[in-house]
Amino acid sequence: MALTNVQIERPNPQAEFLRASPMRKMPALVDGDFSIADSTAIITYLECKQPSPAMLPSAAAPRAKAIWFEEFADTLLSVVVFKAFFNRIIMPKFFKQSGNEALAVEGETKALPPLLEYLETVVPEPGRYLAGTSISVLDIAVASMFVNYQHAQLAIDRAWYPKTVAWVGSMLARPSFAKLIAAEKQILAA
Repeated sequence: MALTNVQIERPNPQAEFLRASPMRKMPALVDGDFSIADSTAIITYLECKQPSPAMLPSAAAPRAKAIWFEEFADTLLSVVVFKAFFNRIIMPKFFKQSGNEALAVEGETKALPPLLEYLETVVPEPGRYLAGTSISVLDIAVASMFVNYQHAQLAIDRAWYPKTVAWVGSMLARPSFAKLIAAEKQILAA
């Protein structure tokens, strides 16, 4: 199965994206005549359509844990991304407007610390995975949020969250992440 990543045009998204995601929720997937939005729905669809290699662990407990962490990233970690990344990156770079720095700081100082405290209690050592013996969607979902945190220059104190910082660093150093992060940095620098 070959997938193509299409960047959404701003401020007026393409008609195909709007058909797939009438509420403008990202990401969205179009596969022939079928379209769906939301990462959990997309993963569920892709896992059924092409079960190998698996994106979700097969055993019950690791699978449930994967779905929990994907949702944790999608609904809780993304709140901070919205507050910081949107106001520090999206508004000034793409909309040419000032962002709300107070909202970004609120996300960084109030919303983020409890999430990092939780992660500090559950992340494995660097090079290991949140559930199961191989990388899965939950590792990708959680680590991906930290890419946008880096872009938005959120301060994550290594002294307070050493396990989380080390685990995220090991995930983002993977070639699949590193290549995309480098490309995003070029886009943001332009």
